[in-house]
Amino acid sequence: MSGKLYVDPEVRQGYLDGCLTVIRRARAASGCLDFTLSADPIEPGRINVYERWESDIHLQRFRGAGTEPDRLTEIHAARVEKYRISSVEAP
Repeated sequence: MSGKLYVDPEVRQGYLDGCLTVIRRARAASGCLDFTLSADPIEPGRINVYERWESDIHLQRFRGAGTEPDRLTEIHAARVEKYRISSVEAP
């Protein structure tokens, strides 16, 4: 999954700090290959989202442990999509 979230620029760092527990929990979860939320270097209110999971089952098991409901109110817009990758190779 990859995408972006938008919050008010003045709350972005606080939002990200509040997500550290979720990021740690995701990375420790079975089937998590990568998980990050990061501040975009150009757009002040944008948060970049990147998740990679071994399977949909692993992703679904984690979903219940995702963003706390009170954090959702800070998000003004979001566009996160799931991608299907058929192969991976070295650059």
